[in-house]
Amino acid sequence: MSMKSLERVVSERALKLGNSFPCQICVVGFLCGICLTSLFLAALTSLGTFEFAAFSFTSSSSVFPPCNSSTSHIINMVASIDRKLKWKNKVEIEEEDEVKLLVSAWDNLLLNEEDFLKKVGINKSDVPNGPHLENCEEKARVRERLDTRLANWTLPPWISGGDEENYPLTRRVQRDIWIHQHPLDCENKSLKFLVADWETLPGFGIGAQIAGMTGLLAIAINENRVLVVNYYNRADHDGCKGSFRGNWSCYFLQETSEECRKRAFAIVKKREAWESGIVTGKQNYSTKEIWAGAIPKQWGKPWSYMKPTTEINGSLISNHRKMDRRWWRAQAVRYLMRYQTEYTCGLMNVARNSAFGKEAAKIVLSAGDWRKKNKKMRTEIEEQVWSDHKPWLPRPMLSVHVRMGDKACEMRVAALEEYMHLADRIRDRFPELNRIWLSTEMKEVVDRSKDYAHWRFYYTEVARQVGNKSMAEYEASLGREMSTNYPLVNFLMASEADFFVGALGSTWCFLIDGMRNTGGKVMSGYLSVNKDRFW
Repeated sequence: MSMKSLERVVSERALKLGNSFPCQICVVGFLCGICLTSLFLAALTSLGTFEFAAFSFTSSSSVFPPCNSSTSHIINMVASIDRKLKWKNKVEIEEEDEVKLLVSAWDNLLLNEEDFLKKVGINKSDVPNGPHLENCEEKARVRERLDTRLANWTLPPWISGGDEENYPLTRRVQRDIWIHQHPLDCENKSLKFLVADWETLPGFGIGAQIAGMTGLLAIAINENRVLVVNYYNRADHDGCKGSFRGNWSCYFLQETSEECRKRAFAIVKKREAWESGIVTGKQNYSTKEIWAGAIPKQWGKPWSYMKPTTEINGSLISNHRKMDRRWWRAQAVRYLMRYQTEYTCGLMNVARNSAFGKEAAKIVLSAGDWRKKNKKMRTEIEEQVWSDHKPWLPRPMLSVHVRMGDKACEMRVAALEEYMHLADRIRDRFPELNRIWLSTEMKEVVDRSKDYAHWRFYYTEVARQVGNKSMAEYEASLGREMSTNYPLVNFLMASEADFFVGALGSTWCFLIDGMRNTGGKVMSGYLSVNKDRFW
């Protein structure tokens, strides 16, 4: 009896002590100590990589049990905290290593550096195909073959999507431009040419150069001339080898046949050819004729029945003063950039592997251990059917091009917040959309993108502009090769994205919009933070 009385007294004392505030503080401290100790041990062990699950401390009574709770409550609570610390086990770490290994293997193959593969004991032939990569050498051969007069060539193979997914008459116009630019007999004495270098004036960006060339193509068609483009200053760098150096054909297939180019470059040396009008150049036309001249009219006025798909300030734009120019530039830029060269294909492969390589590797690894699989011969369906598929991208993807800097002298510039407001509008309708390909010259835009944690951003790794220096100064700081390559990669990525948010006041965005509207993306729409300054 005396022993039971003693236990009762001790229990009552313990209960009173347990209900005291100091005791509760001690227990909280004890549990915090457990957490801190776990974190410390995690840092010292190879298994210590972890992720925090969300904790919700609503009230001390709901999270922490009272001090008169049994020991089992304390144990259960510690176990609960341990479950919320998602420890990565050995298998998960091995999977991460496999992902890194596969991405590195692809990187080294793209750069033709096989020393890494030898060091890790992997044969080149054993590296699996990346779903996000193209066989550029093979693609180049196929594209060059398609870009010739074939007996069964009726519709341009570089156009994607149905007729309702492109600007009116896109397939017909693309076919007609190609035929115009590829006459059957380049030695025909009645054939006339317009030979022109790309614009090289200081301050002319890539967008302005392309826009100017679309004007010259319109003049050539109106005057029944074959447009032959010559020196392209942005291709005058070490990346463009041999005859491709200084030529648009370093990046995209030539605007006309090699036979017509040879003939044109031969007759430009003859004075009588200029005097008779057989050949003309940029100097024969005024700035107004090049930049705001007549649009080819042999296709009627297809722009008059374009479906409104562009939204500015919450309203669809059904009509504006430059409908014809918008339609024509879209057709012209699509023709000039109809096929990528092997060099451009390689640039796109490197960019996709850098941005999407880890995701692609996880897809490949989900199919089993790639190093244990036997290499099989490619079948006919792989060669003739599946090889035509476009490289994989994580979809749906939204492209956002933020133009700031010195563009303020030409249009109203908008902060990233305005672009993201439009991005959120698209996501409200398509909640599965959570990825953004971000292109911008401004470092502050990339930095501020980190504030939007509910989006996943991808972008090229390149030094970006700080402050308000001119675009010419910024490009000079990058060097000619980088300042040409990375914008073109962004341009092509934007053209392939599922949705687009930009600024129509920017020529670059204007041209991206044109590529999308002749590439099966019309019905994706276009949300712009401003309107073109000439509308």
